[in-house]
Amino acid sequence: MIRAVGFDLDDTLAVPERTRARLLADALEAGGAGELVGTVDREAYLAAHARHRTADSRLPVFDDLLDPHDVDADPADVAAAYREGVTGALVPVAGARGLVAELRERYRVGLLTNGPVRAQSVKLDRLGWWEEFDAVRISGDLPAGKPDERAFEALLSALDVAPDEAVFVGDHPVEDVRGASEAGLSAVHVLGPDDDPAPEADASVRRDHLADDLPGIVDSL
Repeated sequence: MIRAVGFDLDDTLAVPERTRARLLADALEAGGAGELVGTVDREAYLAAHARHRTADSRLPVFDDLLDPHDVDADPADVAAAYREGVTGALVPVAGARGLVAELRERYRVGLLTNGPVRAQSVKLDRLGWWEEFDAVRISGDLPAGKPDERAFEALLSALDVAPDEAVFVGDHPVEDVRGASEAGLSAVHVLGPDDDPAPEADASVRRDHLADDLPGIVDSL
């Protein structure tokens, strides 16, 4: 019996109005490392981000990205520009706030997001979502981030449920879907326009149908 629903944040409940590749390029320009646009790309950023899931800020991420290159830019300036750009571009998925409120009428509802504490906290401040959830856990405050089982255990503990009593909803096939499944939770894969459901998913939902379709999906699990 499902008693709790956990959500990912980025690209699940909220999305940027500009591409993340463009936001990274803009941050490099604004932070004084414009010559690295095209060299330090989104793939490199994701690899560095994965190495620092439990960091307090994005500074070590941009330290990693800039260190191999002969540039005068301060990684702290680039990190600040990126944080401001991402936060400013972030908007909720249509109906997300109402969806969470509706689910809380029947389930405990939590948020588990990968990222530095400062960056993810600023996003939640902007969205005004701290009080929308029964529990919020950020990987920067945890021993490990998704897909590590310990991240999901932290959310389950905060929601006071067992793994088989919870479903996790997220867009990333490895961090969210496989991670949740291997931790013993049911998993719902949130799909973008060109995505296919992950094989580990118990169900899937198109992101633009999330608010309409997810309650019925959760009720059926």
